[in-house]
Amino acid sequence: MAGYNHLFIPGPTNIPEQVRQAMNLPMEDMRSPRYPELTLPLFADVKKVFKNHNGRVFIYPSSGTGAWEAAMTNVLSPGDRVLMSRFGQFSHLWVDMAERLGFEVDCLDMEWGTGVPVELYAERLVADKAHKIKAVFVTHNETATGVTSDVAAVRAALDACGHPALLFVDGVSSIGSIDFRQDEWGVDCAVSGSQKGFMLPAGLGFLSVSQKALDAAKTARHMRCYFSFEDMIKTNDTGYFPYTPPTQLLRGLRAALDLIFEEGLENIFARHHHLANGVRAAVSAWGLKLCATEPKWHSDTVSAIRLPEGIDGVEVIKHAYRAYNTSLGSGLSKVAGKVFRIGHLGSLNEVMVLGALGAAELTLLDCGVKIEAGSGVAAAINQFRSAAATAAAKAA
Repeated sequence: MAGYNHLFIPGPTNIPEQVRQAMNLPMEDMRSPRYPELTLPLFADVKKVFKNHNGRVFIYPSSGTGAWEAAMTNVLSPGDRVLMSRFGQFSHLWVDMAERLGFEVDCLDMEWGTGVPVELYAERLVADKAHKIKAVFVTHNETATGVTSDVAAVRAALDACGHPALLFVDGVSSIGSIDFRQDEWGVDCAVSGSQKGFMLPAGLGFLSVSQKALDAAKTARHMRCYFSFEDMIKTNDTGYFPYTPPTQLLRGLRAALDLIFEEGLENIFARHHHLANGVRAAVSAWGLKLCATEPKWHSDTVSAIRLPEGIDGVEVIKHAYRAYNTSLGSGLSKVAGKVFRIGHLGSLNEVMVLGALGAAELTLLDCGVKIEAGSGVAAAINQFRSAAATAAAKAA
């Protein structure tokens, strides 16, 4: 087909040209005397994205899943009790990993379309007088259902009852795109991946840890090798890695971080909220509903949109790709065939979002969904223009 593929899945996201060009270079010696000139500032700058001032970050050649395994196996011991909740495919995968790694998982199953049940967490923590729960897990942004949960509220629940459990956060589709404050929220292990808000190909797993987690790792008894904190610290402190690092991805990371700091994290968060509001306006104009059951759960990085009865989401995704060369996100697990997803994170602006909405409208109409042509795009345009006018009035 003429033109290029339009990528509107919630990751991997679009890669800025500056980042692509930064990775287009010959192979280099990852043990050269000059390599720490690249790596040491990277460690420091990734910490800034997590807003971690007192701990340290690890950059693994892996996906976010690898970084999750690193967090669990370095900081916890076999048989430790952990409190988790499951309300989407990715929160389910973290539960599955914890069980397979031999932890005692106390899992709260919630409705898909809701998020972390803070009140139920608080009840479990208050009842745990012996402090058997060693870690509490929060999926900050459930990518499968377009739901964002309140990390700060979970920290408040821990503090209210004086519980010493560690706080683990999956921020794969939130960190770098949605407000996240590791130190302020008392997060001990925060995980992200390169292919979302960091605007890179998949292949880097980021794990940002507190000093409390680093101290816990010194006595934790789980077996680990590839993901060992000890091995990483020993070599990272001098600017190197215990194994071959993905050199080109690290060059891309440098360029991506430069773009992030040039725009400013707070501006990035505001941009994502602005773009998400446009998508939500379109969904409302179509007469459809989000998978997120209430506005308090709405994600600023991905919208999962429920389809009417009788419309197969699998066919919607296929038709968008074949007819309009556009990649939309599919429904996963329990919502497979029931939703389609629009990813609105990373290197994205209003015109790109309008393109996603236009392709979605064409596809929905072709697949028999009763919407008015142009309604969603028009609603998004009005939302964007209204927000711009309000911002201009405030600045005046």
